[in-house]
Amino acid sequence: MNSIELKLFSSRVSAICDEMGVVLRRTAFSPNIKDRLDYSCALFGVDGQLFAQAAHIPVHLGSMAFAMNSIVSDREWQPGDMLVLNDPFLGGTHLPDVTLIAAVFTEQNQHLIGFVANRAHHANIGCDTPGSMPISSRLEQEGIIIPPTLLIRAGVLQPIAQHLPGMGEGVLSGDFAAQAGANLLGVERLQQLVQRLGLRNYRQGMIELNDYADRICANTLAELRRGEYSFEDYLDDDGCGSTAIKLALTLSIKADEVEFDFSECAQQVAGNLNCPESVAAAAAYYCMRCLMPDDPPACAGLFRRIHLKTVAGSIVNAKRPAAVAAGNVETSTRLVDLVFGALAQVLPEKIPAASQGTMNNVAMGYIDKRSGSRWDYYETLAGGLGGSPGHKGLDAVHSHMTNTLNTPVESLEMHYPVRVLKYALRHDSGGDGLHRGGDGLVREYEFLQQAQLSLLSERRVFAPWGLNGGQAGAKGQNSLNGQPLPGKCTLFVKPGDRLRIETPGGGGWGEPVQK
Repeated sequence: MNSIELKLFSSRVSAICDEMGVVLRRTAFSPNIKDRLDYSCALFGVDGQLFAQAAHIPVHLGSMAFAMNSIVSDREWQPGDMLVLNDPFLGGTHLPDVTLIAAVFTEQNQHLIGFVANRAHHANIGCDTPGSMPISSRLEQEGIIIPPTLLIRAGVLQPIAQHLPGMGEGVLSGDFAAQAGANLLGVERLQQLVQRLGLRNYRQGMIELNDYADRICANTLAELRRGEYSFEDYLDDDGCGSTAIKLALTLSIKADEVEFDFSECAQQVAGNLNCPESVAAAAAYYCMRCLMPDDPPACAGLFRRIHLKTVAGSIVNAKRPAAVAAGNVETSTRLVDLVFGALAQVLPEKIPAASQGTMNNVAMGYIDKRSGSRWDYYETLAGGLGGSPGHKGLDAVHSHMTNTLNTPVESLEMHYPVRVLKYALRHDSGGDGLHRGGDGLVREYEFLQQAQLSLLSERRVFAPWGLNGGQAGAKGQNSLNGQPLPGKCTLFVKPGDRLRIETPGGGGWGEPVQK
């Protein structure tokens, strides 16, 4: 392929992922998917190598790129097959993120040509705590564990479907049906593309696209100063007694590859800040991609030169049955700050100060034990981005490993017995500096019915750091009826209770200007 043909090929395969995402959003039922956009779509080759993705959630896509080969290998795939999984130790991230993978054959069903996949967040994954984001110490406490299992075999729904939360009578219901529908659309579009190009040209396009992405990565590495660069930071606590949990990185930049050595990170903890190695890989992939030119092809070739080193049983490579609900959201976000802290020593003129460093997870709901009825709600909240060498940090945005939106107040109040009393910028929460950090936000809820509330938040003890003389951003704060709450907790609330979340600001960059 010449350069124009390669660009067209890249646009065509990424457009399939975009269209899958539109179908998933428009047919989903829950605010998590249709409003917050907590989902991701991608295409993979027959060997499980990523070769296209939409601009969705970095932690979803990076972890799928790292783990897909082990999921799809050693299986006898048939046309019409669709796999479901959420097991963090077998290719997932945390239990609420459920992945559906569909095999794609040529229209004549003669050749397996790849896979389409999507991953979406479910607020109810069978956890005893509403919102499925509990203060947990074992994986089993976080909901139903689904190993890679055929959900649909040759077009026929399999028995596992009846064990999925919200399952209807003999058909997929709700968000699961939306995920399956998005995959079916992806299968059809990929078949049409292969039919148009021819199987040989399609396969050659995949090879050339990955090689092109590899050259982009090589050129990026060539511009970096070689050497070893280290950085340390600390997680606040795990909600189960561990505090000041160490995160450490040694970044080794060589002529043609880069190694992320996380071996000095703390051992896995009793709480749920642990994460599988695939989540640490997602953070590394994301940070390296931020250094590359805009819009590189999102495929496996982009990550060939990126290597990870972790220790089994550590907080970034936990062993079963470690709890991991917050590892995917909180630890992953803090790993990005960790990597940027090391990269700031390599590229001081490009790297921003720390972002808010948390997703401010708010989960709530109620389970009626008599009738079995329940409602579940979950959202993440935006905060400040770090100031950078060129400009002020952005205010009140989701940063780095999440690419979601806040749930609109109208949607939240329409679906659940909650009223939002305040939703505003948290003024002056960004760190001072030549370029200030972005401000966080304030969101205040009033409960209209009794409910169980769970909070998983970071940067309540260790503030987002500044760079080059910039000051730290303000730490986050949680309170109920004016009384402080810890960063991680579960409690019951009654009608009239008011929850207030103040999210962290970003760190400042550069010495503040004297007034």
